[in-house]
Amino acid sequence: MEQIEQGVRCPMVDFVNLISGKWAIPVLYRLIVENQPVRFGTLQRAATPVTQKELTRHLRLFEKQGLVKRTVYPEMPPRVEYEITELGRTLKPTLDSLAVWMTTHGPSIRATISEEVDA
Repeated sequence: MEQIEQGVRCPMVDFVNLISGKWAIPVLYRLIVENQPVRFGTLQRAATPVTQKELTRHLRLFEKQGLVKRTVYPEMPPRVEYEITELGRTLKPTLDSLAVWMTTHGPSIRATISEEVDA
């Protein structure tokens, strides 16, 4: 905590900035779970109702960050596949722990939110 007070960037802020956006984690997690090249349409169906524009934006950003590799095949129609990189795979334990936490605690959180809405 002392380092943060001395002007060192908070790693959680950097992490959130890295994977910000409603669809960032689901898209990355899908690529990690698949662990093989995945076509755009498959990713879009897996993250429904993500829009084509939003998915494209996330994938381009992840590619720029080195988390995802994009491969274009010179075919008609063109085929594009996305694959998680070694760097992207290092997020697996973190995202797995988030999934376990949400599976464990999500029902009670949703119930509490539902109670507040109904009140």
